[in-house]
Amino acid sequence: MAAYPSQPKPLALALLLMASLVVAVAGKFNQDVDITWGDGRGKAFDNGNLIALSLDKASGSGFQSKNQYLFGKFDMQLKLVPGNSAGTVTTFYFHSQGSTWDEIDFEFLGNLSGDPFIVHTNVYTQGKGNREQQFYLWFDPTADFHTYSILWDPVHIVFYIDGRPIREFKNMESNGVPYPKSQPMRMYASLWNADDWATRGGLVKTDWTQAPFTASFRNFKTKACIWSKGAPSCSNSTNNQWFSQELDSISHKQLKWVQKNYMIYNYCKDTKRFSQGLPQECTVINKN
Repeated sequence: MAAYPSQPKPLALALLLMASLVVAVAGKFNQDVDITWGDGRGKAFDNGNLIALSLDKASGSGFQSKNQYLFGKFDMQLKLVPGNSAGTVTTFYFHSQGSTWDEIDFEFLGNLSGDPFIVHTNVYTQGKGNREQQFYLWFDPTADFHTYSILWDPVHIVFYIDGRPIREFKNMESNGVPYPKSQPMRMYASLWNADDWATRGGLVKTDWTQAPFTASFRNFKTKACIWSKGAPSCSNSTNNQWFSQELDSISHKQLKWVQKNYMIYNYCKDTKRFSQGLPQECTVINKN
């Protein structure tokens, strides 16, 4: 059995599952994922190291990882749809199967030219979401590639942009809040039309004269527990720092800076939406 840093007792079962070595993904990007829909609108370029997804009025497109994971640190570089992308949604997310699925979402909501992109994040546990936080970006995500990362371990889920944390969802099972810890998830990415809600609540529709819309993905890197034969296998060497990675003082300052200056929606502050009471995790957070 692999030896890991000490963790809170509720995590013991998860730790007992950990075994052999898994290292960061190497090789060509398109060897690690399958383009699963879009009828040719998803294509590999740069000798298989870049995937471009496109959207027109007939269809969007998407791909998924060949592996499933239970915990990991995941990086993806994206260049989002340029110009008038209103109504479009570009995604990078993790999703398990079944009616009580777990899910961890990065969604990028398109905009009118000159308006900021909105980053939409969400966490589902046992089929229940409604944990949205949204942010403006502090740079132009269409001009170049930027790195979007998800850290998912038994202690917390952290969303990062270019190494800067923007959101943390802690394991609060001790307070009765479900946490994704037992269902393996696959990585998915897509570009699709959501003009019924994506831009200004659906007021701004997709301008199909601008089609096809294109978003580009590259450098999908993982340090993760790969699910195989009904159990996860994880790193037991120097590659496992992510498994107990906490936010240090600098990271906490970065997180607070983003949330103070760029957060535009936080479900834990939406008392109008949750008129019967905020979700349990919000109550726990507000007490701390």
